[in-house]
Amino acid sequence: MPDDLSRLTRDLLDAATKAGAEAADAIAIRDTSISIDVRAGALEQAERAEGTEIGLRVLMGRRQACVSASDLTPGTMAEMAARAVAMAREAPEDPGVGLADPDDLARDRDASALELIDPRPEPAPSELQDAALAMEAAAASVEGVSQVQASSAAYGYRDVHLAATNGFSGGYSRSSSSLSAVAISGSGTGMERDYHGEGRIFRDDLPDPAEIGRIAGERAAALQNPRRAKTGAYPVIYDERVSSGLIGHLVMAINGSAIARGSSWARDLMGAQVLPKGIDLIEDPHRVRISGSRPFDAEGLATARRAIVEDGILQSWTLDLASARKLRLSSTANAARGPSSPPQPGVTNLSMTQGDASRAELMAEIGTGLLVTSLIGSTINPNTGDYSRGASGFWIEGGEIAYPVTGITLAGNLREMLPRVRPANDARTHLSRVVPSLLVEGLTLAGD
Repeated sequence: MPDDLSRLTRDLLDAATKAGAEAADAIAIRDTSISIDVRAGALEQAERAEGTEIGLRVLMGRRQACVSASDLTPGTMAEMAARAVAMAREAPEDPGVGLADPDDLARDRDASALELIDPRPEPAPSELQDAALAMEAAAASVEGVSQVQASSAAYGYRDVHLAATNGFSGGYSRSSSSLSAVAISGSGTGMERDYHGEGRIFRDDLPDPAEIGRIAGERAAALQNPRRAKTGAYPVIYDERVSSGLIGHLVMAINGSAIARGSSWARDLMGAQVLPKGIDLIEDPHRVRISGSRPFDAEGLATARRAIVEDGILQSWTLDLASARKLRLSSTANAARGPSSPPQPGVTNLSMTQGDASRAELMAEIGTGLLVTSLIGSTINPNTGDYSRGASGFWIEGGEIAYPVTGITLAGNLREMLPRVRPANDARTHLSRVVPSLLVEGLTLAGD
């Protein structure tokens, strides 16, 4: 971790102490990014951005306040500290506020084993432009594609350092490379759009740009001439592209902040069946070359692999220190934060147990139903789990894709839906959230 970010956090803590703070933590983040967009075979936009942002949280007893800035001068830091102390003195008391006990802090703060940094130098703009042009050409060559709306290649690098008056000081860096293309088929009111994109820490791990463009084009072409889906109760397969969102509703419901407030449909489900028997949901923040990995959380606690769901049974809430204290539990080292906000619980890398059947085999098994490839909007009642989402995808007849459908509303209740999901075996293991296509029986579809 660059010494200057460590110095910035140390200077912020010094300023906070001089301003009268009883305790404090500080974060410094430096971002570098470059992105290239092409259109119609020519460069449309090239952008490079660099910046450093600092954040300070001060604590006065059980009161806290956060301030942030991008001006790194000593004068600004002193002003930040004085303002934060004054704000904290006027803030309402929060029984969960407080830094970690020094004895609980992460001992191993080295992220090198996680391979979060691509050793290759930053790519030249011409390299990114060539990749974007290759994606665009591949998408445009697909029969039925009328235009390529966007073709983008990007690279990013982030340094993070966290320090606190309890003695913690640690940081890590991560790089990212991404490719994405958006293709359109048809024309006028008959236009349909779809996309494909991939991201990796190591640039050499990315797929061929032409492959990404081809998939985007084929997806858009397949959506031509959509129909309305049938209304009724039918089995629904959530394609692997969108299935993690369904599991994400469970992840949000077991967030410690929601549980402590009593505002979650899962508040009474600890130790209960929330997924089918035999299914595990594992968080592992130490997966190598995965974007969500990190050696410690935003409160300096050591991260570790944990079973959120085991054999279908809910095992753990997602907790930071504040939510853990309110629930009289221990933090699961899931604190996340930005420069301008206090820590909040958040998950890193998730993996769900995969099934034995392919998506095609699940389609053949249900015979008639819906394959969802896109979800639009969301109405989820956080207290009851009532679920309603707009969707589009493909109608399944005779176990095979029959035609594209759009304008669908899916309705159900998450407490009933999730325990009966059936996973396929098609999850992409390089993603931070490894969730396969999921079959859910008996959802209500509103179409015609």
